[in-house]
Amino acid sequence: MARNVPTELLRSFVAIVEAGSMAQATETIFLTQSALSLQMKRLEDVLQQKLFRRDGRRLTLTAPGEELISYARQLLALNDRIMHTLGQSVDEDPITVGMVQDFADTVLPDVLNRFRLEHPRARLIVRVGGSAELLEMFDRSRLDVVLCLGQHGDRPGASWRVVGHDQMVWLGDTALTELDELPLALLEPPCRFRDAALRTLTEARRDYRIVLETPNLPAMRAGVRGRLGLSCRTRRFAAAERLPIMAPDALPPLPEIETVLVEREGLSEAARDLGDLLARTIGNR
Repeated sequence: MARNVPTELLRSFVAIVEAGSMAQATETIFLTQSALSLQMKRLEDVLQQKLFRRDGRRLTLTAPGEELISYARQLLALNDRIMHTLGQSVDEDPITVGMVQDFADTVLPDVLNRFRLEHPRARLIVRVGGSAELLEMFDRSRLDVVLCLGQHGDRPGASWRVVGHDQMVWLGDTALTELDELPLALLEPPCRFRDAALRTLTEARRDYRIVLETPNLPAMRAGVRGRLGLSCRTRRFAAAERLPIMAPDALPPLPEIETVLVEREGLSEAARDLGDLLARTIGNR
C-alpha cells in the first residue's frame, strides 16, 4: 500500500533548513517552535529516518535529511505549480501590509473600501507601527507591503518608491513657546519626527526638555492635547486628528518628510493592486 508524505510537513522541514533553526523558522511559517518540533517528529515517523542531529545549539541534517531536502523542494515546487495552474478557486494567501499610524487613521479606511470592490475575496493582515519596526518585519518576510515615512535605503528582493511628501509642523499650545525651556512630548527612538524636532531646536539654539516620552501615538497626542508639551508630526496627521498646529513663525521651521512605499518582489496581482491603490491615494492628498 502506497504511503504519502504530507506536504505541510515538507514545507516546515524546508523552512527550518533554510532558516537555520526552528526558532528562526517560526518567523516565516507562523507556527510555534513546539508545533514545528511535533511536525518534524511526525515526518521522521512517516519516513522512519532521523532527519536532524544536534551540533551544540544548532540543528544539522543527517545524511537522509540531506537527501530529503532536494526532493522536498522539488515536490513543493510541483505542488505550488499545480495549485497556481488548477487551483484558481482556492483563496490566495493573505496580503500582509504595514503602515505607520498616520495613514492607518487617515488613508486606510478609504483604501480598504476601494480594495474590497476590486478584490472581494482577498484577505488582509494589517500591522500598524513605527517605520523602523515595520521595515524590520518586512526584512523578516512578515510583511509584503509597507507604507512608511522617510527613506531607509534599498532592500534585497524589494522595490521602493516615493509616493508623497508632507510638511512637518509643530503641534501644541503656543503659550508653551514662551517658557525658557520648551517642553516636548515625543515618541521614543527610533523616530524621524523626534530626530527632526531635536535637531531643529539644537541648530536654532533653543533650550528644551523632554517631559513625555512614549512608544505610542495616543499617549503623545494626549500630551499635546493636555498642554503638557509640544511635538511635531505631519500636517496631514495633525489635521485628521484635530491637533493644534502652531503658526509657522512660532518655532524654527521643520523639514518635509517623504512617504515611501516598499513592496516585495513577486507579489500577487491583488497585492500589487493594493500597493498602487495606496500610492494613488497618498499622491492625491
